[in-house]
Amino acid sequence: MLADKDRIFTNLYGQHDWRLAGARARGDWDGTKDLIAKGRDWIVEAVKDSGLRGRGGAGFPTGLKWSFMPRQQGERPHYLVVNADESEPGTCKDRDIMRFDPHKLIEGCLLAGVGMGAHVGYIYIRGEFYQEYKHLQHAIDEAYEAGLIGRNACGSGFDFDLYVTRGAGAYICGEETALIESLEGKKGMPRLKPPFPAAVGLYGCPTTVNNVESIAVVPTILRRGPAWFASIGRPKNTGTKVFCISGHVNKPCNVEEALGIPMRELIERHAGGVRGGWDNLLAVIPGGSSVPLLPKEICDTVLMDFDSLREVKSGLGTAAVIVMDKSTDVIAAIARLAKFYKVESCGQCTPCREGTGWMWRVMERMVQGRAEIEEIDVLEQVTRQVEGHTICALGDAAAWPIQGLIRHFRPLMEERIRTAKAGRSRAMAIAAE
Repeated sequence: MLADKDRIFTNLYGQHDWRLAGARARGDWDGTKDLIAKGRDWIVEAVKDSGLRGRGGAGFPTGLKWSFMPRQQGERPHYLVVNADESEPGTCKDRDIMRFDPHKLIEGCLLAGVGMGAHVGYIYIRGEFYQEYKHLQHAIDEAYEAGLIGRNACGSGFDFDLYVTRGAGAYICGEETALIESLEGKKGMPRLKPPFPAAVGLYGCPTTVNNVESIAVVPTILRRGPAWFASIGRPKNTGTKVFCISGHVNKPCNVEEALGIPMRELIERHAGGVRGGWDNLLAVIPGGSSVPLLPKEICDTVLMDFDSLREVKSGLGTAAVIVMDKSTDVIAAIARLAKFYKVESCGQCTPCREGTGWMWRVMERMVQGRAEIEEIDVLEQVTRQVEGHTICALGDAAAWPIQGLIRHFRPLMEERIRTAKAGRSRAMAIAAE
């Protein structure tokens, strides 16, 4: 269990003042000028040494990502873009960071900007997050007024401007290149890579896109030292993580915990346990709707980190833990997710545009039992044809929940088809009489 002294987000529940005075009382903006003075290389190396991996879903090493930015600054400016779109179902961590701890994010943007040689940052926030936007903009205004950002930020000699842009709630804009397209005022559709944003990003300039949580933890890492952050969690899965626990639990919540905490301990300690007790658990989606679900027998022992969940053919994703008890129609639940991805596909890639609709329609028939058992294999084959064959990862996100269902609940799918078929046969026999 994470000790209180090691928690980074000390106002995650909004119990204290979120404005500048409250943030400073909690240690934000303390010695920021001295951190900037240590220079770009020191900041990047410290983030690398901490082992911080991106908190937006992919888990790519953050310091390594920053190091991809060009060393020399020519005529093209460098940009930092913060992905605050947070449209992954089950995920609500970034909105609480922006609502209750916005200055952590702003200070993180400044330090990340120094680390990448970026003098301008953009925070792209989901349009529905109105209160979060108001708090964030107010905090930015406070930071400008106090001289913490803007010209000669914190008296360091480094100029840094920060802007907030509101999106329109499209799930696809959570993908970094679609976000950049939207930020430029165009339709949010992913770009082909390469070139990657570090070479050709926002307005054709070197750009790094990071998740809110990834940026917000940076000031604390730099203050307390990378060794402190690396001492939390497990090797290659270090530090703290904000988990979102929802679904059939007694106390749904966001909680900051150490990476690598057992899933059962996370749910029972912080969310009051599964509704009806642990034995009433059917399955858990461990990382937001786009990762495959896990049945109870795996949930009994699995650890909540990137590598442990990958080993059981799922993923940490955004760490949005969606709990389903035995009252859940798990086939209908996955069909509902299939419809979500069908609706949210931008339609640019044929496998995704056509495949998501096809998978959803087949899943609807699976829910009703109006399918053949052989179609389960066909459905699985189609998910493989969509997975890995699209510009962005939305095709994978649409395929993986269905793959997880077939992997762990195929007998249930087959039984539903047999039961429905038997029912139809009886009805026809009665009608014939």
